[in-house]
Amino acid sequence: MIVHPPHPGDVSGFAAEKYAEDLATDGFVYSHTRVMAMNPDADLAFEQLTGSLVSTLGLRNYELVTLAAARTLRSPHCLLAHGRKTLRAAVLDEAQLVRVAADYTSAGLSDAEVAMMAFAERMSVDASAMTDADSQVLRDHGFSDRDIVDIAMAAGARNFLSRVLQALAVPVEDVPELDEDVAAALLSPTRA
Repeated sequence: MIVHPPHPGDVSGFAAEKYAEDLATDGFVYSHTRVMAMNPDADLAFEQLTGSLVSTLGLRNYELVTLAAARTLRSPHCLLAHGRKTLRAAVLDEAQLVRVAADYTSAGLSDAEVAMMAFAERMSVDASAMTDADSQVLRDHGFSDRDIVDIAMAAGARNFLSRVLQALAVPVEDVPELDEDVAAALLSPTRA
């Protein structure tokens, strides 16, 4: 990585809080945390955005959209971090997370959840090719206009962070508490 993020002793405010959170949780500061600390105002805004989306979509829907977008983008940072988040929050158990990673369409999710993940996947591949028909699928599965906008924003937020980390060649660290087999399933090539 060519950029030189700040060391723990060189941060304050929100960046220092994020460093302390990583240290308390995992004993080290993740590279992605350090890169985002270079612009703590943007990092805080991102956290506020995603927090607002979780509050309206619910944690399960937010994490499923996040996993779909991150998987499509082949974002190891986000797949590992959000894989662990889904397990910690009991959104999915290990077996279902592995099934979602392999093929969410046959992972025992509801039809609405599959539609939501397909929307996030399509948006992450080529948002410019999407039409009202893509949103209509979500509406047909009972999502409100607000839900549809929030699903698009959640996928867009994951596209933003994943692409920033990938473009800067930010190193990927192992995520403690994430079983090796689960991590391998998350990082396996995308489904056909």
